[in-house]
Amino acid sequence: MRSVFEVIDKRGKTIYLSHERWRHINHEHPELSGFLGEIKDTLLYPSSICQFDDTIWYFYKYLKHRFISEKYLLVIVKYLNGEGFIITAYLVGLIK
Repeated sequence: MRSVFEVIDKRGKTIYLSHERWRHINHEHPELSGFLGEIKDTLLYPSSICQFDDTIWYFYKYLKHRFISEKYLLVIVKYLNGEGFIITAYLVGLIK
C-alpha cells in the first residue's frame, strides 16, 4: 500500500497521505497523532478551501470540540500530475 489513505476531493482529484508525510505530521505536530480521521474528513468535508498558488491548496475544517483558540485543522495539499498529496497538517486559530 503506497499510502495511509486516499480520497477524492471536491474537484474529483485523488489526494493521498503517504507514510512518510504521516510520520512527519506525527513528529512535527504530535498533537495530531490521533487526528487521522479528522485529516481525512477535512479533505472530504472542508469548512473552507483556499488556493495558495498554482499547485498548493489549503483545506480547513472547523473543530467545534476544541476548547482552545486553535479551532481549525489545516491540511496543505500539493497537486502534481493530476493528483494531490498532503504536505503537512496542523492546527490554526484563523483561516488565512
